[in-house]
Amino acid sequence: MSPLHRETRAVHLPKPPLNGSTPISTPIYQTSGFAFDDPAVFADGMTRPDGAFVYGRLSNPTVRALEEAVTGLEGGAAAIAAGSGMGAINIVLLGLLSPGDHLIAQRALYGGTAAMVAELAARFGVAVTYVAQDDPAAVRAAVRPETKMLYLETIANPMTQVADLPGMCAAAREAGLVSVVDNTFASPMLCRPLELGADVVVHSTTKYLGGHSDVLGGVAVFAADELYRRAWRFAIELGATADPFAAWLTLRGLQTLPLRMARHCDNTRLLATRLAEHPAVAAVHWPGLPTHPSHELAAKLLPDFGGVFSFDLAGGRTAGERFMSSIRLALLAPSLGGVETLVLHPASSSHRSLSAEEFAGVGIGEGTVRVAVGIEHPEDLWADFAQALGDAR
Repeated sequence: MSPLHRETRAVHLPKPPLNGSTPISTPIYQTSGFAFDDPAVFADGMTRPDGAFVYGRLSNPTVRALEEAVTGLEGGAAAIAAGSGMGAINIVLLGLLSPGDHLIAQRALYGGTAAMVAELAARFGVAVTYVAQDDPAAVRAAVRPETKMLYLETIANPMTQVADLPGMCAAAREAGLVSVVDNTFASPMLCRPLELGADVVVHSTTKYLGGHSDVLGGVAVFAADELYRRAWRFAIELGATADPFAAWLTLRGLQTLPLRMARHCDNTRLLATRLAEHPAVAAVHWPGLPTHPSHELAAKLLPDFGGVFSFDLAGGRTAGERFMSSIRLALLAPSLGGVETLVLHPASSSHRSLSAEEFAGVGIGEGTVRVAVGIEHPEDLWADFAQALGDAR
């Protein structure tokens, strides 16, 4: 049989056979540990990620099914599931970097990641250089003998800049760096960074992979087994472990990921296009629009442009606050990737840890509103935005 498309992989998830039959839904192994008859098998399972299941912090069959599912969707060698997206990010950052190392990171980063990178610099002595997400020459210029990692986001939060993954990862590989890509905003339906040269892909599975705003989780997928085992040894001591029930919820969500992503993108196209023509809106930031600085690159790398965008209201912070107070169908809430549309104010929420200078560097304004578009009927969403825009003037 020829290799399966991602849409089919998302439906047919890994399931353990049971006495000659196979469960249609992946079972939940809600247990903290496993008992053994053979002490040697017990001891072996404590030493490697592919040994017998021993203890929930090391491995669990339901969690393993999630890891294998996302590994298949991303085209990797193996994965580590975590209790949150930041858990997965910290497994990679803390597990692969040491004091005295140098990290190159793109300038436009998710607020939680930016805060953790600042902690690495302040508390652990990891030097950091920031570069534009689409400038391989800047990566080459920033490399030092102690440089170990390049950190990117496929589509940045919240201004949706798109990284030049082939160019940036090639520059990292030339220098012997580990390239890490946060693929949360794109999901494997829009991008597979490992195929473009990345070494590690991270996701907040809380978002599109889970897809229903009812689970916290994260996952890191590795292109090479050696790097995976190195990170796994740190992950089991860090304790950022995925819960079996959370893993099961994420597996359930994965099966509709292709359908949901198509609707997220279609609804976003309608909203972003109409908002770009609205007199109360100063700018719309979505790579699907020809006016976006990443549009040409995004059109080359992605089959569609994602379900998150930001826009700036002409009235600044006051207009933004009025808009968010006036919205009725969309919800003022954190996170993204669920079936419902969510809005938030980055300056006071997701990116609150940034300084005024850092805000300016990534293009976030006082009146910027981020929209994570759901799968509602697009005309209902537009009616809600139109009435809220009238109040925001």
